Amino acid sequence: MKLKNILLPVPLLLLSLTLFSNCQNGKPAAKTAEADAKTGTATAKSEEAAAPADTTPAKVVYPPIDKAVYDSLNKAQANGDTSGHWPVKKAPYPLPGAILPYKRVVAYYGNLYAKKMGILGELPPNEMLAKLKGEIKNWQRADPKTPIQPALHYIAVVAQGDAGKDGKYRYRMPFKQIDSVLVLAKKINAIVFLDVQVALSNIHAELPLFEKYLSMPQVHFGMDPEFSMKDGSKPGKKIGTYDAEDVNYVSGYLANLVKKNNLPPKILIVHRFTKKMVTNTPGIKLRPEVQLVMDMDGWGEPELKMGTWRYFIHNEPVQFTGFKLFYKNDIKKAPHHMLTPEEVLKYKPRPNYIQYQ
Repeated sequence: MKLKNILLPVPLLLLSLTLFSNCQNGKPAAKTAEADAKTGTATAKSEEAAAPADTTPAKVVYPPIDKAVYDSLNKAQANGDTSGHWPVKKAPYPLPGAILPYKRVVAYYGNLYAKKMGILGELPPNEMLAKLKGEIKNWQRADPKTPIQPALHYIAVVAQGDAGKDGKYRYRMPFKQIDSVLVLAKKINAIVFLDVQVALSNIHAELPLFEKYLSMPQVHFGMDPEFSMKDGSKPGKKIGTYDAEDVNYVSGYLANLVKKNNLPPKILIVHRFTKKMVTNTPGIKLRPEVQLVMDMDGWGEPELKMGTWRYFIHNEPVQFTGFKLFYKNDIKKAPHHMLTPEEVLKYKPRPNYIQYQ
C-alpha cells in the first residue's frame, strides 16, 4: 500500500504534533512528541525497495555460555555498586548467542519518514549511518573492553492525535519501511529493534503483526509504556503504563519464537522514566530466551537524568539497563549539555544499551 494513499490530511497531522508536545505537563523527564510519522518527509525513498532475501543472516552455531565469563562481565558492568541490587541475582543464564553483556548496544532511534521522531529519520540514510558510526567510535574509546553492537531502533507502531477508523489512536507503519531498515542495518552489521506505541490498542493485538520479522535472528523488540493508554485517555494527555503481566506476555511470545526457530536470545527493551510506567516490576519473569533491558527514557539536564536513573532503573533492578540520549532535548536547559559516553559510564550499573534520539 502506498504511504501517500493512507496519510491523513495535513491539519490532522499538525493536531497530532501539538497533542504530543511535552506530554508530562512540561516535565523534561518525559519524552517529546513522536506523533509526526505521517508528515510525509521521506528522507529514505532511495532505500524503500523491499529487502532482498539475503537480509536474513546465515544460520550460526554459537558456543555454549561460559558461566564464569558471563558472571564476571555482569559484575564489571555493576561498576562497583554496593547497594546489593547489581548485578541482578537469580537471573537465568541466556541461551548461546546472547549479545548482553558481551557487547554494548548503541542504537539510533526514529522513523524513516519523520524527521522529528528521532535521528534515524532526521538525516539522509547514509549520513545517518555515518553519524552512528562516529558515536560507536566514541563509546569504543570510552570503554575499550566492551565491543559495540550497532543497532537501528525503528518505531513500527506510532501513537497519534487522530483516532483513526478503529478509534485506537495509533498508526501502523507499512512493512516496506521495515524492509528498508533491514537493508540499512545490513550495511553496518546492525541489529534492528521494532518499537510499538499501542495507544488505545494493546500489546496482544500489535506484537503478533511482526512475527515474520521477529523470527529473524537480527530483529528484536521494544515496548513503550508511555503511550499504552489503558484508561482510555488519548495518548499524549498523560503518561501511560504497562504491568509486569504485559512484559511477561511479550517476553513469553519472544521466547516461543526463539525456541520455534532455533534463534539466539532476543533483546526486549522496556522504556521507563516514571514509577507508574511499569508496575509490579518484581513480577517480571526472566527467561533464557530473552534479555530484558529497562531503558531510562527521560530527557533533560544531567542532574535530572541522574535522578530518573537512580529511582526508576537502579533502585528497581530487573536484568539489564539502557540509557537514552537526546541530541536536542537534553540541551534545552542549563548547563545545555548532553552527557558523554565517559559520563554515562560512571553510572552504577553501566548501561548495556544506549539509544540516541
